[in-house]
Amino acid sequence: MNHNISPAASASALERAAAFVWTSGRVLEQRRFELLFGGAPDGSGLAAALAAYRTPDGGYAYGLEPDIRGPEPQPLTAATALAVLQDAGRPDAASVTPVLDWLTTVTTAEGGVPAVLPTLAAYPRPPWLPVTADPAADLLTTGQVLGPALRSGVTHPWIPAAVAFARREVEAMEQTHPYGVQSALMFLDAAPDRAWAAAQADRIGKLLREQRTVLLDPAHPEDAVLAPGYAEGEYHLPHDYAPDPAGLARAWFTDEEMARSLDHLAASQEADGGWPINWAKWSATTEVEARPGVTVKALRVLRAYGRL
Repeated sequence: MNHNISPAASASALERAAAFVWTSGRVLEQRRFELLFGGAPDGSGLAAALAAYRTPDGGYAYGLEPDIRGPEPQPLTAATALAVLQDAGRPDAASVTPVLDWLTTVTTAEGGVPAVLPTLAAYPRPPWLPVTADPAADLLTTGQVLGPALRSGVTHPWIPAAVAFARREVEAMEQTHPYGVQSALMFLDAAPDRAWAAAQADRIGKLLREQRTVLLDPAHPEDAVLAPGYAEGEYHLPHDYAPDPAGLARAWFTDEEMARSLDHLAASQEADGGWPINWAKWSATTEVEARPGVTVKALRVLRAYGRL
């Protein structure tokens, strides 16, 4: 069976995605698409678009992460900003240090950061982002921050304690909540201790398969388990865990499983050229803002595996 998309179909998918991003994307996604797929000479435009979301204290807000609204910076939004800076070619001390300085102010005694802070309470938010007065540190957020922070090579006093926290959380992981696993992988793929990271990734991958929190065959969703609180159809496929073949999670899946996953991803492109979100829709506006980012992510995965 030939799982490869023909060059003509591949070009068509990219062209349709481009039309969608130029029609529906925010300036941020348009600049990101232009840099990654459209031949922009450098990341200056993307960096400038990101700067509009920055707060005076070094954090980021204003819906940079579409599900997190309002002017108060949040740790999850800082993680998004660091990933954008990496794409923009700005993973340098001048750009990264202010974000880590801000994270230091919201880091808990354990050394990690929570997903959101009490300051989010005054603004619209989805039901899966509960706000508490004293939020605990979470690998879900800390791993997402550490991935680009470690890749940047920037030295900062926030990093060692955050790495120690993330190591403890990874070693204690026994239940494979999909987003938690993805965040763990962001850390593991960049962790300084490569032997430890490989061993932990192998352990988590086996848990993931045993607990069936990955949909290995899109034709048989009954074979996978949805995590509590997830939307109907919010399955995670091999490409969600292994968006790049160079990542540790690629070893979790056979070539056939990966091919089925990529086939499904390619086939999920909608008539308008964009890819859908698969999590719960709590606001029409945030869905519109999220889809261009999801589309750019889908294109990146397909290109990483030679499908574009």
